[in-house]
Amino acid sequence: MKKTVYKDKSKEDLIKALGVKREDFRKWKFGTTGSKSKNVKEGRNLRKDIARIMTLLNGGVKN
Repeated sequence: MKKTVYKDKSKEDLIKALGVKREDFRKWKFGTTGSKSKNVKEGRNLRKDIARIMTLLNGGVKN
């Protein structure tokens, strides 16, 4: 999965990206409940992206 640079984005874009990532994570988490074919790396990357965005929103963005 390609790493996205969030530092160059505005606050509004970060909020929109956060909503998209949270929805993707929710779909990943509950979409294949009980299945052993769930891609663990995908969930880990989604959580990391959410954390990156939250970090920037809580103090890293000056806009």
